[in-house]
Parts: sequence; C-alpha cells; structure tokens
Amino acid sequence: MNTQFNTEAFFEEFSASCKSVQKKFFKKNQVITTYIQKRNQICILLSGEADLVRYDLNGGKSIIEHFTPNDVFGEAFYTITENNELSVEAKRGCEVLFFSYDNIFNRCKSNCKFHQVLSDGMLKVIVEKVTKLNTRIEVLTQRTTREKLLGYFSILSTKSNSKCISIPFSLTDLADFLSVDRSAMMREIKSLKDEGYISKEGNKITLLY
Repeated sequence: MNTQFNTEAFFEEFSASCKSVQKKFFKKNQVITTYIQKRNQICILLSGEADLVRYDLNGGKSIIEHFTPNDVFGEAFYTITENNELSVEAKRGCEVLFFSYDNIFNRCKSNCKFHQVLSDGMLKVIVEKVTKLNTRIEVLTQRTTREKLLGYFSILSTKSNSKCISIPFSLTDLADFLSVDRSAMMREIKSLKDEGYISKEGNKITLLY
C-alpha cells in the first residue's frame, strides 16, 4: 500500500481554495522556523533539504533530523520548553508549506477540498513521521561509533534497495547527526574500508558485506 502523501500535488490542487495555507521559499542557510513558540505549526518540505538542529551553550551543533521532500516537521511534533532552542535550517534552496495543526480539525467556512484531503491524508503523514523518528532512535541507541555507522548505512541501503548509497551530509554533519566525535568517526570509516566492510568515493558508500 502506498502511504506517501503527495504534498506537491496536494498543494497545487487545493491551495487556491484554502487561505489558511502558506507557501514560502528559503535560501541556503536561512532559518525556516524555530521551535521556541508553541504555535502548533506543521510544515511540509516540498523541495530542497533542511536540518533540525540544536546548539548547546558552547556552540556545539547537533543535527536532530534531516529533512528531504515530503518530510513533515514543526513544533506541533515537539514539546516546547524554555531550553528547547531548536531551529530548522535550509541546507539548500527550500520550498515549504505551512499550516496550523488546529486547522486540520477546524474546517474553513467554504469546507474546501483542502481540509477533506488533509483529514484523510494526515494519518499517513503521522505514520511516516513516527517511522522516521523510530529509525533515528534505532541509530542513536547503538553503543559504538562503528555500530552507528553500519546501522545508518544499512538503513540507507534498505531505503534505496541498493548496496551503493549516497550520504546526504557532509562528514561534519554526519558526525553531528550520529552524535559522535568527527575525528573518531573518520578513523572508524577508514577502519571499515581497510577491513573490507565498505568502499568509499566522495559521499558514495558501497557496502561490501
């Protein structure tokens, strides 16, 4: 069963009939949204790539999630606290759909098709969101840097149905995403190559096991 919510077609078809939806464009490195206020906002990435990031008091960066087209994000999915300084940053040019979680259930006066389709498709959106978060937890709960790398590579391989995968990060961002030290990660990648587990060319990884 196809559970993917076709957000681009959805917006193009119904944007003219619902004024509660906004479509915005962002350049590389621009902040798309922050998770400081409780606005119950939901965003859908129509094009581009973005990261949900947190900076600690020393300026250290952690990548909480990486978003690609059709991914859903927004503070509606997170508990907002005073110390929860999360922001979504564009990694390249992005096109984003914004709407309020409250508008899913509070239909507009015209009872537009937007709300009918949104209500039907929201379960699919939530299922995809939970699945992706569970995958992230699976990677982070691995005990060692090697286990995190191999676990993440296996997830990408399964997703693409190929032993040849592309890492959607720079190596610095990959370390931030896996919550590991970059130098230790680089040593582990070299060991995996030397031991015949992987081959690597740029951001392309081939699994040899």
